[in-house]
Amino acid sequence: MRYFYFLPALVTLLNLTYLESAIAGIYSFADANGTLHYTNKPNNSQYAGMQLVGYIPERSDHRMRSRNLKRFSPLVEKAAREHEIDQALLHAVITVESGYDPHAVSHKGAVGLMQLMPQTARRYGVRNIRDPAQNIQGGARYLRDLIGKFDNDLTLALAAYNAGEEAVVQYGNRVPPYNETQSYVPRVLDYYRQYQRTAR
Repeated sequence: MRYFYFLPALVTLLNLTYLESAIAGIYSFADANGTLHYTNKPNNSQYAGMQLVGYIPERSDHRMRSRNLKRFSPLVEKAAREHEIDQALLHAVITVESGYDPHAVSHKGAVGLMQLMPQTARRYGVRNIRDPAQNIQGGARYLRDLIGKFDNDLTLALAAYNAGEEAVVQYGNRVPPYNETQSYVPRVLDYYRQYQRTAR
């Protein structure tokens, strides 16, 4: 029976280990030209000024993401085709933004699969922000515009999608030094590469 005394401590230790491994995954630093670099193994002296980037797990479980990815893929393909954007990129953004939960609402008020803010939805003519088809269409148009605005620099476009285009411009067309944004960009790019490999 005495082993039960150790159970709470064991659970706490496992939680801390999970948290540490989740947070310790990605590091970033900006070089003299303002280019942001990422690595999970900062083993070179040039990374001396790196900052730890927190990793935030997606909101939904893997089974729900897989099910909804299949469910909404036709809508993603349609939006990608109409707005001339890689569908693998849209899948990556949706995965990180909402975990493919069409009912997701952030603490800042972003809604749906692509986590559109109400003002962004209005800007792109989205009448029902909670409708998956309209949400994906609005998010795809917004992302396409951001890619154009930042001269096809996907890193900056994604940073703007997360932090706002004004923030990217304010920091001299660089990824803003916000922990959330510096975590968001490499996560989306990582999923983007995964979805591209799957598509092949």
